[in-house]
Amino acid sequence: MPDAKDNYQAHPLFEDGRLIDIQLEWPERSWRLFGRFGAAREPGLADQAPKEALPVLLGSGLGLALERLLQEGGHQQVAVIDLEPAICELTGVKKKFSTDPRVLWLDRSDSEEIMAILTEWQNNNDLRPFQVIVNPVYLRLNPPFYADLQARLEASRKVDFWRQARYAKFKTDPPRILLITSSYFLMGEMIAACRRLDVPHRFLNIEDEEIGRVEFVEQLLSTVLDFKPDFVFTINHLGVDREGALTELLAKLQLPMASWFVDNPNLILYLYENLDSPWTAIYTWDAANLHSLKSRGFPQVHYLPLGTDVHRFRPGAPAIHSPVQTSDVAFIGNSMQYKVARKLQKNDFPRPLLTAYKKIAQVFRRSDDLSVKALMESDFPELMPYFEALGKIENQLEYEVLVTHEATRMYRRDCLIELMPFRPLIAGDAGWKEIFRRQKEPWSYRPELAYYDELPGFYPCNKINFNCTSTQMKGAVNQRVFDVPATGSFVLTDWREQMENLFEPGREVACFRHPEEVQEMIRYYLKHPEERRRIAEAARKRILAEHTYDHRLKTLINSMREIYG
Repeated sequence: MPDAKDNYQAHPLFEDGRLIDIQLEWPERSWRLFGRFGAAREPGLADQAPKEALPVLLGSGLGLALERLLQEGGHQQVAVIDLEPAICELTGVKKKFSTDPRVLWLDRSDSEEIMAILTEWQNNNDLRPFQVIVNPVYLRLNPPFYADLQARLEASRKVDFWRQARYAKFKTDPPRILLITSSYFLMGEMIAACRRLDVPHRFLNIEDEEIGRVEFVEQLLSTVLDFKPDFVFTINHLGVDREGALTELLAKLQLPMASWFVDNPNLILYLYENLDSPWTAIYTWDAANLHSLKSRGFPQVHYLPLGTDVHRFRPGAPAIHSPVQTSDVAFIGNSMQYKVARKLQKNDFPRPLLTAYKKIAQVFRRSDDLSVKALMESDFPELMPYFEALGKIENQLEYEVLVTHEATRMYRRDCLIELMPFRPLIAGDAGWKEIFRRQKEPWSYRPELAYYDELPGFYPCNKINFNCTSTQMKGAVNQRVFDVPATGSFVLTDWREQMENLFEPGREVACFRHPEEVQEMIRYYLKHPEERRRIAEAARKRILAEHTYDHRLKTLINSMREIYG
């Protein structure tokens, strides 16, 4: 039997000046493309394709089926696979339709490449199923090529992956969660909460550089079909690629994603595209970010504060292994000294921006502006040309982070100066020794403590655990406000607007509004141990009732069910 390896000659057949068929001739035999009444029979092939399908023609023939699909059939997208230049030359179909935006014309001989192109084409057309339309002669012209593609396309239709992936969501209670992220400390707490609440879950750990790779897509799709999650969960958009490929893929799967921001999203989302997917819900630990996040195009934005793991942070947690230093007043946190230095060393900022960054930071620490850029536009407009001249968003973001770090460094330094009369214990990076190297009053230093292994046993050793919040958090409370009382210990923290929605000031939490108030409050609470104990106990009771990660997971589940169920 002749095939594509044998050269054939093609001759047009006319009737009354109209092309009615093509004669195909080999030395030992000849065929016609359609046979008797071919011109009348070909258009009927188009009737195989329902309107909801994506027609794929194996062979362009005389072009009559293609014309009918585009006109009477109402199809806006049709693919044509044709490796027969001799036939196309006579019919003129390729010349007429290969540049038509409605037609995907494929004349390459690599089946794998064709299937990849067709899959992308399907993705861009609402994942509609393929409908293969075959001219039988083409199967005989090149069986290894056309028959293989026919089998693959028909198998794809039978399997219909995308329909399988678009299963009904939130039909079980509790729902099934796919946790997807790079490493982040809070993910461990959410996994533990899933286990305690018997929430079916699967953890897909990826590295940022894997996003977009075929292996990652295959791993994700395989997990989706196998596990059938009701929604995807990540933290700080970790694991989500900046170009929006994952967001787009999840939208095509009609699989919702919840991203919980526990750091300033204004310092993260600059870098992301395709933010307006209706299948993405954003949760932020700081209610002050709600408006700015909505303005970035997210249709679903919700408030979800931090919490604590009361199974880890609890009274009687094992003391830290090294000798325990105790103090009337203790603080643990980063000085930001080295973080500021690294930003300055890494970036070549224009001199006007370098000269002004401390002044901007001083204003930003007291401002309600959520971003440094917004502050500069209103208070430092003369510096905006230099800021804009940084060019790429990544470069501008580096400057915003520098100012934010410096603002926090200044604020924490000023707060800790107020602790000095009480011989405080300061735990953290060695930058504190540089900041207070000329400090006259005695104070103690110890290196950073491990969050999981050492902090739960550290807080109970101190009469007063002092806390001052990062300036990136304009209204929210940080982790220590939950962790310290969970251990049964007392915390003195700076006031934050959203604190009153979480604790009752004075009864469940002690807070100062300005650093100048710190010394008086410390003296008071050192003299009143029973009041410290009462506040700590009340705070722990409130945490157990409302502020554990089990509570946060339940809130997240209920919210996602309400939006997408």
